[in-house]
Amino acid sequence: MNIHEYQAKALLRAAGAPVSDGRLVLRAEEAKTAASALDGPIWVVKAQIHAGGRGKGHFKEPEAGEGGGVRLARSVEEAATEARRMLGRTLVTKQTGPAGKEVGRVYIEDGAEIDREFYLALLVDRQTGRVSFVASTEGGMDIEEVAEKTPEKILSFSVDPATGYQGFHGRRVAFALGLTGKQVKQCVALMGTLYQLFVDKDMEMLEINPLILNKAGQLHCLDAKMGFDDNALYRHPDIAELRDTSEEDPKELEASKYDLNYIALDGEIGCMVNGAGLAMATMDIIKLYGGEPANFLDVGGGATTEKVTAAFKIITSDPKVRGILVNIFGGIMRCDVIAEGVVTAVRDVGLTVPLVVRLEGTKVEEGKRILNDSDVDVIAADDLGDAARKIVKAVKG
Repeated sequence: MNIHEYQAKALLRAAGAPVSDGRLVLRAEEAKTAASALDGPIWVVKAQIHAGGRGKGHFKEPEAGEGGGVRLARSVEEAATEARRMLGRTLVTKQTGPAGKEVGRVYIEDGAEIDREFYLALLVDRQTGRVSFVASTEGGMDIEEVAEKTPEKILSFSVDPATGYQGFHGRRVAFALGLTGKQVKQCVALMGTLYQLFVDKDMEMLEINPLILNKAGQLHCLDAKMGFDDNALYRHPDIAELRDTSEEDPKELEASKYDLNYIALDGEIGCMVNGAGLAMATMDIIKLYGGEPANFLDVGGGATTEKVTAAFKIITSDPKVRGILVNIFGGIMRCDVIAEGVVTAVRDVGLTVPLVVRLEGTKVEEGKRILNDSDVDVIAADDLGDAARKIVKAVKG
């Protein structure tokens, strides 16, 4: 689960990390009051969406004025005007895609006098199962671009959970960023604060880009992005309350209600599979035969007919889907349950695209019988390769 920048900064402030004072604006008429509550003399007006690259983005509507989703203002009136221009407009960035996202919230905060900019992130290293620090002197840039062009400018290391964060971890970051004197001590304390917050709140990612050194020689978190482990939200009701469902893909939101692992993609072949590994393999083989997957969807090992029906409806609700591949290997999951779910879903929502089904494993014969005896138009497949070839051929026409 992701949260907005202003929410992330509230968590940082509560933990003792240095952030700028700011005010949230939800309605245009609130903008001037919010800006007046800050000291200035420079105000920063930031569109709040769950996507990076806001400063380099652009608005679809000309009424939003020139510039991206992060703008400087030199008066209360100018800050209020920029906030009003952004609210209700559609911001397009690299991460939103061409459709963009509507800006429903704007954050106005005090500007900062910047001496140097850095990149800093904490994330879960899936290979080691540990929390890792990633730091770079190239703040304000996309870390992917830095990794591609100047990888030597990126420091990355993990923290042993047996010892937890230690002072030498912070010093390692400080020296990599070229900090000296009292700045090193500040860095050690700040890294410890961020690490503890990361662990305490079950985060998956904490990115500060940029982390700055201001003219007064103080480290300051100028931006903040946080992602949390959905599976741990039951331990953090305060974090769960920060969820903004308007920022989420409606299909992914619907899938979460049924405990389905669904991620929307840009392709044309909808996939319904049981097991994350098999789902990844299914997407790979679709691409191998010239198609593009429209989604990742893992119905899990103990799915019910209701869950399978919901999964099928979510796939068919995507207008990009021109064909569907159901690929089930029945271990814990039973093939007859999948078949019943598919038949039920097709009867409920109809079927206007080709459907290829590959079943294998527990109660496979019963599953095939259910499909064969129904009025559902199914293309049967013998194995995964056969299924991929058939669905790609059907979609390509």
